[in-house]
Amino acid sequence: MEIFDYDNILLLPRKCRVQSRSECDTSVEFGPRRFKLPVVPANMKTVLDEPIAEYLASNGYFYVMHRFEIDNLAFARRMRERGLFVSISVGVKQADYELVDRLAAEGIGADYITIDIAHGHAQTVQRMIAHIKQKLPQSFVIAGNVGTPEAVIDLENWGADATKVGVGPGKVCITRLKTGFGTGGWQLSALKWCARVATKPIVADGGIREHGDIAKSVRFGATMVMIGSLFAGHEESPGRTVEVDGRLYKEYYGSASDFNKGEYKHVEGKRILEPVKGKLADTLREMQEDLQSSISYSGGRVLADIRKVNYVILGGNNAAEHLLM
Repeated sequence: MEIFDYDNILLLPRKCRVQSRSECDTSVEFGPRRFKLPVVPANMKTVLDEPIAEYLASNGYFYVMHRFEIDNLAFARRMRERGLFVSISVGVKQADYELVDRLAAEGIGADYITIDIAHGHAQTVQRMIAHIKQKLPQSFVIAGNVGTPEAVIDLENWGADATKVGVGPGKVCITRLKTGFGTGGWQLSALKWCARVATKPIVADGGIREHGDIAKSVRFGATMVMIGSLFAGHEESPGRTVEVDGRLYKEYYGSASDFNKGEYKHVEGKRILEPVKGKLADTLREMQEDLQSSISYSGGRVLADIRKVNYVILGGNNAAEHLLM
């Protein structure tokens, strides 16, 4: 199989069919709803908090609330009271089962539930999917994270409505260094590999460094793209603000880091400082404009048209000569 990542790939343009790139439709259907963009901020403590979740849900964007040091039952209740959709994360421990039970018992429910563990191809995930489907059958279940076609097939067969692909490719992930496993360095290939067998949506999680990587993710099979570092450094971001040599930064750390865990045990993440990059709304607008341009370069009018383009693999022995359909 071909092994490549985002920086090794360029998509090839086709004849433009729109008068203006602003005509291009970046929206995507994901589960029971349609969203303005196929992007979602990573469900991490330094990326997303309740005010950001409320803003996203109110303005037509997808969100997934994280599961760290938060009462997700109370959060879900508040979102319902505001008339907004509920999208939460769970793990696979007893407390997570109890959360699902209470969401069902109190009639709050959840529109989206993401089972969020580092190694999602696991019997513990199979059991949690079954429990959610029994207690909250209307919930759209996203399960992960995984990195192989076998895992995608299993999770879909277990009842997941979408799978999250990416094992350690994120900017603050050190899984491949600590364990020798993962999709770091070849995440885009892994996405292509997994998408070939998928019959349900895939969420590409990790490795996004530029807005153009969103289009590349869509080209290789993603329905939704989860992004951490590009969303972590905004003025509204919940990470602690740090000043270094007169410049402002936001703290950003991995969910499997000791900063998030509160102890140094089974650590697979690290902490970095992201330069503060202004308002979240401005980044979302720029992402939409850039993705509209991507669609226009694809010769299309809607997001799915990006999947029709050819591409080249750059670098190594294939430099500028490997054309693929």
